[in-house]
Amino acid sequence: MRPEPGSFRDPDSRVLYEGEDVRRALSPAGLEDWRALAATDFFTRASQDGSVVATRELDPRDALPEGAAGMLGHERIAFVSYPYEWPFGMLREAAALQLEVLLAALAEGLTLKDASPYNVQWRGTRPVFVDVGSFERLREGEPWAGYRQFCMLYLYPLLLQAYRQVPFQPWLRGSLDGITPEQCRNLLSPRDLLRPGVLSHVALHARLEAGGGGSRRDVKGELREAGFAKELIEANARRLLKLVRGLDWSPPQSTWTEYGASNSYSDGDAEQKADFVRAASASGRWELTWDLGANDGRYARIAAAHSRYLVAIDGDHGATEQLYRALRDEREDSILPLTLDLTDPSPNLGWRGLERKGLAERGRPELVLCLALVHHIAIAGNVPLREWVDWLRTLRAHVVIEFPTREDAMVERLLEAKAGGHPDYDRGCFEALLSEAFVIERTETLGSGTRVLYLARPRE
Repeated sequence: MRPEPGSFRDPDSRVLYEGEDVRRALSPAGLEDWRALAATDFFTRASQDGSVVATRELDPRDALPEGAAGMLGHERIAFVSYPYEWPFGMLREAAALQLEVLLAALAEGLTLKDASPYNVQWRGTRPVFVDVGSFERLREGEPWAGYRQFCMLYLYPLLLQAYRQVPFQPWLRGSLDGITPEQCRNLLSPRDLLRPGVLSHVALHARLEAGGGGSRRDVKGELREAGFAKELIEANARRLLKLVRGLDWSPPQSTWTEYGASNSYSDGDAEQKADFVRAASASGRWELTWDLGANDGRYARIAAAHSRYLVAIDGDHGATEQLYRALRDEREDSILPLTLDLTDPSPNLGWRGLERKGLAERGRPELVLCLALVHHIAIAGNVPLREWVDWLRTLRAHVVIEFPTREDAMVERLLEAKAGGHPDYDRGCFEALLSEAFVIERTETLGSGTRVLYLARPRE
């Protein structure tokens, strides 16, 4: 078995892999907590409705890692994503799930050790709580240990984007522990103190921490001795749930949020492009497809019909938020929308760079769509064409690429802002580079004459 390198912080619960199967090794205490969870009506319901990952206890006669008392088997999530890649609505929905799971657990004598969004993954636009090792039996008089973490990784990022229009993704990528109470307080204005949640969960929280300074007080122990009641945890969780549900963010209007209505394609070109993507996607049955630069998801939806799972990636937070909302309303569970700058993609992060994986390490695609993207990468992003094609080569996937030529109106606008003129941005140069790494199976020029579509497979 291979240990998951990012699963080491909880000594009672460790994730491992056996081939493609996901396992969880439990300590004696962890096994007791698991069996308490498995016996509840809540866990039966949550497993059936998909809000908690499907889990079973494996035969104890199977070989166990050293120190383990039991082993669980989990449903495998198609593609792992992280909160710094989620649009606002996804983080809000994950926060709500975290609180709903906590409340349901409390009702049956359990609680959660922590409150990390890394414990939530997605089936398309449906969140699923995956860390069953986070459940433990509730000890009378103890507070909810995950409150501070919930604030730092869920509530404060949501407040900053909802109240101050500050995207939270760079903050969460910059610190896996999230935003501290002091940082959040300093980013909010005095007027924000009147907004829901700020005074109690930000200002007071920051003041209490500052007042604690170098104190070694055992606050958790003091609360236990004072008789901290379960009802207080439930009341706090309900208030937080109401607060989270009430937060909203309206994506600002941009080229990309209005792309479906304002792009330069004629109706004929748009339909020709859709037909090409449809035929290319239908040429195989793909386990995992990426749509890079997904915008409103039109072509992602086409490709998803021939893919077990599709990850739709766009660098514009507003466009990804709108796509998430549309897919959620459609109850789509095979398309995962993520916000990601491909010229600065999510790197390996955490202890020894192993806790959170880079994009390509989480699942190799078999088909990649790169539609109306290459000119933004090469010209606006200053990534040489050779570098871009070489990165695509490393994915070892079939690719569908749209190449706007130098005569294209959008390319001309991009080149106007570039003094060097990007002489390497040329159809002939691109085709030569593509042919070195791929076998071009099909080429088609759109009716406008300035955009060319390619279907290519990787060379052996």
